Amino acid sequence: MSTTKRISTTATNRLKQDYIRITKDPVPYVTAAPLPSNILEWHYVVRGPEKTPYEGGLYHGKLIFPREFPFKPPSIYMITPNGRFKCNTRLCLSISDFHPDTWNPAWSVSTILTGLLSFMVEKNPTLGSIDTSDYTKRQLAVNSWEFNLKNQNFVELFPDIAEEAQQKVNRRLEELRASTDGSLAGSDVSRSVVPNGAANFPDRHQGFIGGTLTNVLVIVGFAAFAWTVKYVLRTIAQPE
Repeated sequence: MSTTKRISTTATNRLKQDYIRITKDPVPYVTAAPLPSNILEWHYVVRGPEKTPYEGGLYHGKLIFPREFPFKPPSIYMITPNGRFKCNTRLCLSISDFHPDTWNPAWSVSTILTGLLSFMVEKNPTLGSIDTSDYTKRQLAVNSWEFNLKNQNFVELFPDIAEEAQQKVNRRLEELRASTDGSLAGSDVSRSVVPNGAANFPDRHQGFIGGTLTNVLVIVGFAAFAWTVKYVLRTIAQPE
């Protein structure tokens, strides 16, 4: 009992120190914080680095630390669909509990998150990883902001990021609405043009009939003139 209590106290103290350290010196592209009710469960948010298929994405995951930390490594999970790792599945990394033999007790939470980000942007396969196209990853990056807002831990632990995500989602909805309204307006204009064209059709039809009738009259008149000339010539030719 005393051993368990001592180990638990060691883990708690170490994680408190790591939290202070990561707050003062954040990991690039990563934000992390423990649950207020359980310091052994941390949540993190990774912003997709530039010039990668994850650029523009926001990826939420969690670390589950054992009571024996820092002498044993944590479990690592990704929650947001990302195209690189399976969701809500223990990831097999050299810094996770899949490889306790390679774990170094000197490694901190910052070290773990740095290693996770490094492995995420690589393409090396491992247990818990998946193979998807860059196009799929980019699509998931776009959808990640809205997805994260459905997670209560994400919203409560990272209120500033959650507010940013909500604003981004709202802008997307406004742009989509504006685009839809523009398409509908264009459709109305097209419909209004068709009746006008149809209204002009009788005029064109009447013009066609009028032109044809004129031609017929000209032909008839010419024929009548020719018959008259022929008649006169025949009359003159007859002896008196």
